[in-house]
Amino acid sequence: QVQLVESGGGLTQAGGSLRLSCAASGRFFSLYYMGWFRQVPGKEREFVAAISGTNSDTRYGESVKGRSTASRSNSKNTAYLQMNGLQPEDTAVYYCAATLRRSLSASLNDYLYWGQGTQFTVSS
Repeated sequence: QVQLVESGGGLTQAGGSLRLSCAASGRFFSLYYMGWFRQVPGKEREFVAAISGTNSDTRYGESVKGRSTASRSNSKNTAYLQMNGLQPEDTAVYYCAATLRRSLSASLNDYLYWGQGTQFTVSS
């Protein structure tokens, strides 16, 4: 079992950046593909990024492609999400998730473990 804890939420102005961390407890972190999602009230949870377990293959959602980087440190049991050029529409609760499926999945249903989420707000 894996427990995930996000950190790095906060507030920034438009044009700023965020760097979120997702610390994982448990063993064999490198076996898990990690995903990032975000959600605003009244909307479905949206896929942001995914990263493979060891070779750091990545996949990004269309709304963040080109301005986001997912990374990880298996020695630190931590995944990261860096996003630049933030706009108010990037305001959301950001979640990390873990799956043993060897797939850079954009589907919520493929992820077994979820963090509690961290709020990030972008002001105009």
